[in-house]
Amino acid sequence: MADLRAEDNAQRGVLSLTREEMEAAALAGRQVAGAIGREMALQILREGELVVVGRLLSASNATFFGLVEQHHPDGPAGIVASCVYKPIRGERPLRDFPDETLACREVAAHAVSEASGWDLIPPTVMRDGPFGRGMAQLWMEVDESVDLMAIVGDDLPELRRIAVLDAVLNNADRKGGHLLPLSDGRILGIDNGLCFAVEPKLRTVLWRWRGQPLDGDEIAVLARLREDLGAGLGEQLRELLAPMEVAATARRIDALLAHRRFPLPDPNRPAVPWPPF
Repeated sequence: MADLRAEDNAQRGVLSLTREEMEAAALAGRQVAGAIGREMALQILREGELVVVGRLLSASNATFFGLVEQHHPDGPAGIVASCVYKPIRGERPLRDFPDETLACREVAAHAVSEASGWDLIPPTVMRDGPFGRGMAQLWMEVDESVDLMAIVGDDLPELRRIAVLDAVLNNADRKGGHLLPLSDGRILGIDNGLCFAVEPKLRTVLWRWRGQPLDGDEIAVLARLREDLGAGLGEQLRELLAPMEVAATARRIDALLAHRRFPLPDPNRPAVPWPPF
């Protein structure tokens, strides 16, 4: 109940802002919704009206940030949140991934994160937007005091879990800049479009635990993911990925459970994405 009151108070503060003030806050990198719960975030991302505020020019694909607003049917008050929007039509063709699939891969990565119970990827959905169908993700405010280059090699539980998740996803692009340190101490992973290839492509800055044994919690999560691939998670992934990519995900989990160790870099291909940060 306290969490709900906090969300209501935060939203009353947001709704007191003008549209121009909301857009200025989004441009400044603020999450105008404040501390919003995951279920509420997913609902507004799916159902809210999406308005583009600006474009992230540093991204290699068309990436926009904006506001999603959901109006209550029984009154004028609504819910407003900052978000990232990546339309499929803005994806740059790649040699090693099928065209127009990156948004689906981002949503699929979020589904795996949700099934793991580790909460490693911001709320992410597939939806229509001003530039067509694409991925919408809750904007996360980062803790600017954290030096990612200084901590990326540390033995942090949050980074270790992301390394396990990336091994499952076959993430080919885990750069340091794709890690978001939050003010509550969590670290989330974003830009998960280059995942789920059938052939091995793991490229990451998180090799600290290479070859080390997985712990009991990690093995339990992997076992749960493998079981869920035959149920709800599998159904979600089959709507977003090719059948062979879902099957390859199952094989990767089977291999992790069989060896019970973090993977090792492949000496025959690049192990770290470029640039790493």
